[in-house]
Amino acid sequence: MTRAFGERLATQVASTGSSLCVGIDPRGPFPSELTRGLADTRSGQARAVERYALALVEAVAPYCVAIKPQVALFELYGGYGLSALDAVCGAAREQGLLIIADAKRGDIASTATAYAEAWIGLRPGESQPLADAVTVNAYMGPDTVEPFLAVADRMGAGLFVLARTSNPGAAELEEQELAGGGEVWERVADWIAAWGAERTGPSGIASVGAVIGATAPSVVRAARDRMPTAPLLLPGVGAQGGRIEDLAPAFEQHPAGGVVVAARSVIDSWRESERPWQSTVAEAAQAHHEAIATIAR
Repeated sequence: MTRAFGERLATQVASTGSSLCVGIDPRGPFPSELTRGLADTRSGQARAVERYALALVEAVAPYCVAIKPQVALFELYGGYGLSALDAVCGAAREQGLLIIADAKRGDIASTATAYAEAWIGLRPGESQPLADAVTVNAYMGPDTVEPFLAVADRMGAGLFVLARTSNPGAAELEEQELAGGGEVWERVADWIAAWGAERTGPSGIASVGAVIGATAPSVVRAARDRMPTAPLLLPGVGAQGGRIEDLAPAFEQHPAGGVVVAARSVIDSWRESERPWQSTVAEAAQAHHEAIATIAR
């Protein structure tokens, strides 16, 4: 059986010296050399997405512990896009990176099980999962997560459950007061803490983590206190306004206690540059990695 995700994450952070996760969000327009010779069809556009995403993985691999493909941007192209996603995840594995599928799935019973099998289980005819972990939406209730936990336990996979997210409207629901006290996101955080407590190995890092937006720095402190062993997936750095220096509480217990997500601030860095695009992306990833290292050790 594969080692539990929390243990693999802790080992990977230690071996790479990185707590950076680069979001692979392939939005055009793409560098011209990647679209040359391709038809302006769904299959041709999916091929451009694949070329771009593969080149991104190659550029950022030396500086990150994981990638986080935004699966919706691959699903947009139907089967062609999902084939591209397979290729991108395969390339990331070859580079020794962890893969966090940003699918934000949430449902119940057999439907939730099918989602879990698709992202972190064994799809028909496959010998290994597509991803090491998947993002999950628990806002229909804890029973939406239970099927994911079952598959994750069987496969040694991880879950990152949405708690206090990075989008501007998050506070309108997630910070609402509950009749019994506390905020909505804190109730979800308590579920995550309980799930994680049952799935924490010798490293002290659980296989069930929480998505906590870097755009809400005060919540990062509260989240670490409330979920002591949960790895915190921290999106929102850069383009959304989150600052790396505000995320130090995530790393108080362990260098793998936080996984800082940078997407547009890395992968779009080339758009305003006249230098070779892949080199520009690599330099942006390196700069993020070095900035995170100052608070994660």
